[in-house]
Amino acid sequence: MLKVGDMLPSATLMEFHEVEGGGCSIGPNPVDVLAASAGKTIALFALPGAFTPTCSAKHVPGYVENHAAFKAAGVDEIWCVSVNDAFVMGAWARDQKTGDKVRMLADGSADFAKGTGLTLDLTAKGMGLRSNRYSMLVKNGKVVSLNVEGPGKFEVSDAATLLAQVKA
Repeated sequence: MLKVGDMLPSATLMEFHEVEGGGCSIGPNPVDVLAASAGKTIALFALPGAFTPTCSAKHVPGYVENHAAFKAAGVDEIWCVSVNDAFVMGAWARDQKTGDKVRMLADGSADFAKGTGLTLDLTAKGMGLRSNRYSMLVKNGKVVSLNVEGPGKFEVSDAATLLAQVKA
């Protein structure tokens, strides 16, 4: 399992963009995790799935609302990673009004989740292999802090907890 001091796993996530006003998509576009995190400070959070209750009502909104505070504390980007396809993540970004505040990154085949060792098997609930819920602070591709939730919990991966760690 990924731990503080480790580098992020080598993986390619997918990102969906929309053309303003036209409704036409650009993408999905590949995002090489190691290249995209190089030289940056990233607040990364991962969750089991788009449009799920806790993720939509609490997790994503907290990071959107705290975007300015993260930026002021030196964070270059906020990433949301979920085992969904880029089209679902794009629709969820639109629904959550993430704009340019949170990059909604799709881990369609769970390669990133598997690379971190932070997977969650929700096969019994009809959702297959997913990502566990967690947050981390990443500097230049290296994990500086990591907050992994227990099963069914939402206590340590929230925006306020990670923001406090960024400021420490």
